[in-house]
Amino acid sequence: MIARLAGLPPAWLGLFALAGAALGWLLPLELPPALRDLGLLLVAAALALMLWAAFTMWRARTTVIPGRLPAALVTHGPFRFSRNPIYLADLILLAGLMLALSAPAGLVAVPALALVLKRRFILREETVIAAAYGAAFDRYRKRVRRWI
Repeated sequence: MIARLAGLPPAWLGLFALAGAALGWLLPLELPPALRDLGLLLVAAALALMLWAAFTMWRARTTVIPGRLPAALVTHGPFRFSRNPIYLADLILLAGLMLALSAPAGLVAVPALALVLKRRFILREETVIAAAYGAAFDRYRKRVRRWI
């Protein structure tokens, strides 16, 4: 069961959110209400980006499940700006949560999660996509950055 959870990016997001919140509790720093409100705005923006990306993939009839061979190379919608908009949304969501929870010390979890997502998921996914879509993926990779 743990191995299966480790293969799901939302499980990593949850783990890093808990770690960031714990760090914020251990190192309390009060934030102005405007920054906490910004955190809520970031959470909402991240959820909207996730939904937009998932809907774009659904319309292209391809999977959002990591590790599965995509049925299409999706380069439109949010994929015009980021090769990994859902992973980008994970990072925005985590940052927003840390601000909304008034746990700015937990913001150190954001780059740590980015590193885990890149090494555990993105590099493997890019290898699979490059093998499946060859030159089309190479052109896309040159045109669109990994994160933003």
